[in-house]
Amino acid sequence: MTGARHTAKGWRKCDWTISLSSCAYKPVMVDVGKWPVFSLLSPQEIKSIHQACVFGTSATEAIYITKNDDVFALGVNCSNCLGIGDGQSVVTPKKIEVLCGKKIISLSYGSGPHILLATKDGETYSWGLNSYGQLGNGTTGPGSLPFLVSSMFYDKKAVEVSCGSNHSMVLTTEGEVYSWGYNNCGQVGSGSTASQVTPRRVTHCLQNKWVVGIACGQISSMAVLDNGEVYSWGYNGSGQLGTGINGNHLTPCRVTALQGICVLQITCGSAHTLALTDEGLLYAWGANTTGQLGIGSKINQLVPVLITLEKERIVEIAACHSTHTSAAKTQGGQVYMWGHCRGQSVTLPRLTHFSCTDDVFACFASPAVTWRLLSIEQDDHLTVAQSLHKEFDSLETSDLKFCVEGKFIHVHKAVLKIRCEHFRTMFQSYWSEDEKEVIEIDQFSYPVYHAFLEYLYTDSVNLPPEDAIGLLDLATSYCENKVKKLCQEIIKRGITVENAFLLLSAAVRYDAKDLEEFCFKFCMNHLTAVINTDAFWQMDGVLLKEFIGKASKCGAFRN
Repeated sequence: MTGARHTAKGWRKCDWTISLSSCAYKPVMVDVGKWPVFSLLSPQEIKSIHQACVFGTSATEAIYITKNDDVFALGVNCSNCLGIGDGQSVVTPKKIEVLCGKKIISLSYGSGPHILLATKDGETYSWGLNSYGQLGNGTTGPGSLPFLVSSMFYDKKAVEVSCGSNHSMVLTTEGEVYSWGYNNCGQVGSGSTASQVTPRRVTHCLQNKWVVGIACGQISSMAVLDNGEVYSWGYNGSGQLGTGINGNHLTPCRVTALQGICVLQITCGSAHTLALTDEGLLYAWGANTTGQLGIGSKINQLVPVLITLEKERIVEIAACHSTHTSAAKTQGGQVYMWGHCRGQSVTLPRLTHFSCTDDVFACFASPAVTWRLLSIEQDDHLTVAQSLHKEFDSLETSDLKFCVEGKFIHVHKAVLKIRCEHFRTMFQSYWSEDEKEVIEIDQFSYPVYHAFLEYLYTDSVNLPPEDAIGLLDLATSYCENKVKKLCQEIIKRGITVENAFLLLSAAVRYDAKDLEEFCFKFCMNHLTAVINTDAFWQMDGVLLKEFIGKASKCGAFRN
């Protein structure tokens, strides 16, 4: 039985903001003006951008999606990579009609370049350079218009796409991986070095396994399974596969050095790899000629090495195969960068003043490409939702106060009645609206009650993980299932070996089934470390017996 090789030391005091729409971070403002190619646009066109991707050997090509879900192309148009039907450069944005209204969820580019994207409906489109069949359309002829490549693999629905230099991969809703294109080093994963002009499923070691994430280096491929295992294949001359040797792999091979470590996310540079674990730890391996691994030297690493960022939990990692730059964001919102930064080699993670990893690539990478499909929040006039948020806890406009632990929270009766059945019933049943201006609350802490009332104004929960358990209790008492869901997401992101069993107990107590299953799986993935914590042995005997019984059924105690 093995647990995690490294453990985080409990929670740090940091706030999480989880929103209803995505159960992810509160969106960070991204200024697309930091990418020079967008200087060609008018201020009105800049304001219309909702999503964007900048690519190309000189970062002179861009695809962007407007708030109205129209798709436009802009730039040099090398190898027909703009998908507009010809090879002409475009100074004035040109609409890609076939993609308008499709709601793009994933987009990736190869260095040819060629483009691959997936829509909300699971469709996959490709265009651009096709010398090795990387478009998957059955030919090696150029593709100047988007081709519905998903029709070539039995109309499987895509959830994620990734491009290598001249090969392509798609992850489907069924946890399957399809690949095609250049295969000189086995990067397609077919077992041979013959290139493929049509998509084929990657099987071998991935057969009967569920893949949840994919990433491509220039000539390599990676996959993360639902149980946290990592598989790699393709070129391995710099150790980017993490297998401990330099030899190429023509089929997926498990990264055994990560045994006992549950990986959530993988991202690839040109020839190096970053992995984020469920404990918020960062591992890196592969090429290190410009310090892109962040280990303090320029020596390549054939197996994963733990990278430390001030002992704070990491929540996002960033790299792309067009640059040798790496970046990461911590739970506290700090952004670090290392590797090739403005012509210099930064060999250890360096704290920046940025609020998002995207800015690292706009300002320091060469070329100044985007490492992912950007989502842009525009700071325009105040919407209704923004106006409500602004008036939360406002002394000037409120007509009701809650007193919690001696502190006042100013609210509006009408908002509470509209947003919460608990308050609507309370106001109607117990007193008239004019009878009471202050309500005393003694069942919950101030941070918990403040966060709940703020949620009623914003649809988001802003709490550190340790307080989210208290809010989970409140949400259960008030029958607020959406708040329970947001609390569970915060708690999941704050789980460590030290608190895992405590969180499991809370999930059982508040009947949070999804959280309970998540905590149980985390405990199983780190069983040896978890059973050595005080929380495990101090737990209620009934819960302890239930856990041991369930773990036994999952094969935890087999010889």
